[in-house]
Amino acid sequence: MSESNLSSNDDMSNILELQKKAHIKAGAVSAKVRIDRLNRAISVLENNSSEFCEAMSEDFGNRSIQQSKMTDVDGAIGPLKHAIKHLHSWMKPEKRPTTFPFNLLGGRSHIEYQPLGVVGCISPWNFPVQLTFSPLAGVFGAGNRTMIKPSEFTPITSELMKSTLEAAFDRDELAVFTGGSEVGSNFSSLPFDHLLFTGATAIARHVMRSAAENLVPVTLELGGKSPVIVGRSADIALAARNVMTGKTMNAGQICLAPDYVMLPEESREEFVAAAQATIADMYPHIKDNPDYTSVVNDRHFSRLNNYVNDAEAKGAQVVKINPAEEDFSQQQNHKIPPTLIIDPTDDMLVMQEEIFGPILPIKSYQEVDETIDYVNSHDRPLGLYYFGKDRREETAVLEKTTSGGVTVNDVIMHVAQENLPFGGVGPSGMGAYHGIDGFKTFSHTKSVYRQSSVVSKLVAKMGPPYKKAS
Repeated sequence: MSESNLSSNDDMSNILELQKKAHIKAGAVSAKVRIDRLNRAISVLENNSSEFCEAMSEDFGNRSIQQSKMTDVDGAIGPLKHAIKHLHSWMKPEKRPTTFPFNLLGGRSHIEYQPLGVVGCISPWNFPVQLTFSPLAGVFGAGNRTMIKPSEFTPITSELMKSTLEAAFDRDELAVFTGGSEVGSNFSSLPFDHLLFTGATAIARHVMRSAAENLVPVTLELGGKSPVIVGRSADIALAARNVMTGKTMNAGQICLAPDYVMLPEESREEFVAAAQATIADMYPHIKDNPDYTSVVNDRHFSRLNNYVNDAEAKGAQVVKINPAEEDFSQQQNHKIPPTLIIDPTDDMLVMQEEIFGPILPIKSYQEVDETIDYVNSHDRPLGLYYFGKDRREETAVLEKTTSGGVTVNDVIMHVAQENLPFGGVGPSGMGAYHGIDGFKTFSHTKSVYRQSSVVSKLVAKMGPPYKKAS
């Protein structure tokens, strides 16, 4: 371990100890303190909005400024303001029924939501600002302090978050640690009171293993291959537009991006034509279009191109949607035009791994039960999307499949509903947050039973010494 990494690890341990001691010394965390922390996080976003958007664009090579403002800055301010609006009601003790006969004799039960202490947050590169700031709604709302490790793949954004956040918070409230995988490994091994990790499933296994050494509870927000099931009752043109809008946002670098589409075989040509028309409308040209995001780095660019080449070599029809017929062989950035893989087979890499890019496999089916069987034969995804007007079919898809969340007649949008928990299941994640569910995730649910004097006297008479009836 290098000298700098060693000192960084010592610094992380010292800050964790500082925050834990400050938390204990402060005692109960009032709503006023929590709201002040939430407001300071909002101020950091509002006062540095343009700088954050420019930093993300520089890290990606090109990223739409308007998209970054909408998804990362505004997308984080919304949850923080939602927490402020509802915090007083979330903090109220929750009454619970008391078991008979104690309830009749004056016993009372309730739950109190108590801060855990210090929450560690490891955030990813794909939405670096939103997925660093939005968890603070639950973390600060629940009365905790936090230490943050942002991604090394977006270093400019990460350093900007560090400087702006640490200027707004004392280090015993919030601290940010930048650096590579070694810093991340050391960070995940710290004895936090809770650890939130957002990122790849493969990395999550290491994070969870490290956290287990200290029995640190974890919330894992991962990904997977989120399917789109298009029913025969669907509006194909609308389905294609919504799917392609979701697939090209951030160039498909979204944990909830539609990963593959399954639609009736007779609708395939209509869907492909509608997808091409949608892209031509949204992105008449792509290569130098500031609205179209680049793939984040060369490694991911090579990985995605390898998926396309592998699919083509194994016999799939590849449709690159390139409205202006531009040459992408030489370019300043890592842009890949939206690419359809028609009738892929399961031996293709594009069907084996989460794509995380603007590539969309399209599979055909004859009966919708085939799609349910296919989804159930693979790992449970973070999201599932159904398009159609057939309520019986919709019910069958929702009841017979298991996924982290569902959006009907669109993609991704369930994550924008702050009153719905967001999380995965199985390999796509563990635990959930957003809104009140985030408040509860980052709180200790303390059970409180208040005994009555009547019950105490009865229990005393029932205790030892035990005498047999004569």
